[in-house]
Amino acid sequence: MVKEKKRVALISVFAAIFLTGSKLAIGILTGSLGILSEALHSGLDFVAAVITYLSVSVSDKPADKNHNFGHGKIENLSALIETILLLITCVWIIYEAVSRLVSGNTDIKVNVWSYIVVISSIIIDINRSRMLSKAAKKHNSQALEADALHFATDIWSSAVVLFGLICANFGFFFADSVAALGVAVIVLCVSYKLGKKSIDVLLDKAPQETIDLVEKTLASFEEVRDFHSLKVRTAGADSFIKLNIHLEPEMSLRQVHELCRKIEKELNALIPRSEVYILAEPHVIVHIQTADKEIL
Repeated sequence: MVKEKKRVALISVFAAIFLTGSKLAIGILTGSLGILSEALHSGLDFVAAVITYLSVSVSDKPADKNHNFGHGKIENLSALIETILLLITCVWIIYEAVSRLVSGNTDIKVNVWSYIVVISSIIIDINRSRMLSKAAKKHNSQALEADALHFATDIWSSAVVLFGLICANFGFFFADSVAALGVAVIVLCVSYKLGKKSIDVLLDKAPQETIDLVEKTLASFEEVRDFHSLKVRTAGADSFIKLNIHLEPEMSLRQVHELCRKIEKELNALIPRSEVYILAEPHVIVHIQTADKEIL
């Protein structure tokens, strides 16, 4: 499993190296801000891909004395660093695009290589985004998921740059700077989504989807009369679930143990790489006697 995650992440690193070099060369030759912004974007993609590779190499290490819940949060930290890098990209792109539009210095040289590098970028990003997304779902990896989402937006940003090049071919050179601003808007949207998700996990925000799934599972067991203190936290690909269930006092210790094992097994099947901690306690109906009536 770790080998597959590392292989996918490493392919992404090599793809980023190729795209960054080709975009930078063509961007300098043509003076296209759209392509240069894409080159910077791809350069940060390379850094992000390296961080992802390193994080998936470490995140699956088993828990130890100093990391009782494993090393999974390295992936979440990796995703947050990607977000910061994306925001840095946006600041530069917006500044340069606005400067060109204000000064009127928007002329660029468009040639066949401009189209080749942008179209090649779109094709490569489509393939590696699909590859990363498939691996992320298979291994429940947020770092790979972040990379997949990252490169999926690269497809749209490259398409915007392509549109700017086509417009520039017809003399509308300002379209290149406008296209660069379009790239920045797309990157900002992605940054917000990635950042929010990463921070939520790092701050141990309980994932509502997992909570709903646990509650639905518990409702399917007739023996569970009630439950409370449900707590869920995630770290990378791992989920940690803790809860108390109420059972009939007449149940034997063996029956309680077998039921807890059934619940744990079902949750493990529904939530990959989950650790479930269940505390069973007797279900007691408290009778409260009042002056007028008895309340159960």
